[in-house]
Amino acid sequence: MAGNTATKNRLPHNQAFNVSVDVNQQDGSECFDDDGRLKRTGTLWTASAHIITAVIGSGVLALAWAIAQLGWVAGPVIMLLFSFVTYYTSTLLSACYRSGDPATGKRNYTYMDAVRSNLGGAKVKVCGLVQYLNLFGVAIGYTIASSISMMAIKRSNCFHSSQGKNPCQINSNPYMIAFGVLEIVFSQIPDFDQLWWLSIAAAVMSFTYSTIGLGLGIAKVAENGKFRGSLTGISIGYVTQTEKIWRSFQALGDMAFAYSYSMILIEIQDTVKSPPSEAKTMNKATLVSVAVTTLFYMLCGCMGYAAFGDLSPGNLLTGFGFYNPYWLLDIANAAIVIHLVGAYQVYCQPLFAFIEKNAHERFPDSKFITKEIRIPIPGFHSFRLNLFRLVWRTIFVIITTVISMLLPFFNDVVGLLGALGFWPLTVYFPVEMYIVQKRIPKWSSKWLCLQILSVACLIISIAAAAGSIAGVVLDLKSYKPFSTTY
Repeated sequence: MAGNTATKNRLPHNQAFNVSVDVNQQDGSECFDDDGRLKRTGTLWTASAHIITAVIGSGVLALAWAIAQLGWVAGPVIMLLFSFVTYYTSTLLSACYRSGDPATGKRNYTYMDAVRSNLGGAKVKVCGLVQYLNLFGVAIGYTIASSISMMAIKRSNCFHSSQGKNPCQINSNPYMIAFGVLEIVFSQIPDFDQLWWLSIAAAVMSFTYSTIGLGLGIAKVAENGKFRGSLTGISIGYVTQTEKIWRSFQALGDMAFAYSYSMILIEIQDTVKSPPSEAKTMNKATLVSVAVTTLFYMLCGCMGYAAFGDLSPGNLLTGFGFYNPYWLLDIANAAIVIHLVGAYQVYCQPLFAFIEKNAHERFPDSKFITKEIRIPIPGFHSFRLNLFRLVWRTIFVIITTVISMLLPFFNDVVGLLGALGFWPLTVYFPVEMYIVQKRIPKWSSKWLCLQILSVACLIISIAAAAGSIAGVVLDLKSYKPFSTTY
């Protein structure tokens, strides 16, 4: 992004080090922001690309199943409510990027910095624990999703060549390992603002597979000659009354996961240039992104349910509700894999930055942690190789890959992640920080409305977590470690 000779002295964008720069000795003050760091170059469109990459992830593929559990009335209504809550709380959170004046106040480089500036105390540690555990969990969820899509390509070709006679059972482990190897390579991208090209490519891929899923759903509805499904969702008889309740709760988690990106919103905002104020740009980017994703979600989820009714698969493009045209399915699943490669990095960069910042602060004299080796790349800027970054990020990817091989339950993992991250990160902390930032009086009408919103979302999160845990328990009854086949 910012190609400048001063880059070699630059610390990662997301790391809140105290940086002092003598602008007279550099290339001129116009090269630096008010905090002494190289000028941020992010725009409305790069921020939107980051958000769309984070939001339109594998979660879209579970939405037909989620709507099938809730029905034609509750399904779309709840999805619209999730989109409104996500947009509204994102605007509250973006207002907390700067403490004090929205244009000139002190910057908070990460979500944890914002919580520290506004709330402080034990809440900072709680926020960090929830945020980074959630990011860790997302890495596991994306590894599972990508392996399923890679296997779907192999299986669709197998089904085609055998004309459906071969069950085409495939072990997921080699595909998870292949994805892990790819992520080890991409994880060496030093910091968030250098991911813009990967985010744009991933955003294009997300539109590609969402559009294919939508198109196949429309074609299936046309083939059936009618819209399937019912007003109340999956029928009692196809599942028991208890299963329907747990599945409905899990569907809430799937929808929450489909909209989850708040835990990286501040980090994305820290890549945006000003003027106008970062909050204004971020609010526009959030509006564009949430509107676009909601449109896609409604179309994909509703058309998937209309196509399959009670039989809606847990993963629209890999559940093999569709078999043909097999080449189009292959393109869609390849797009999912490419998208998830980028989305994995977008989610993990804040976690990488947090660990590396703490390592720098704790061991400032360690050459292993601080020294960067510049590797010239013909035609490009030199690559900055850091041995600590190389070792620790590689270990992180290996750990997430091994856990993914142990727990390959796509729908249940997605639902649980959505449930655990939704209330604290998307609702509670943004609401509490906004109340402090804007000095909203306790028991005022606005304070009461914000608290009611927070409590309602807490209840939804608890229900969604319960449903997903019930699903995992059910899956474990017929599960053997490292030997999952599809």
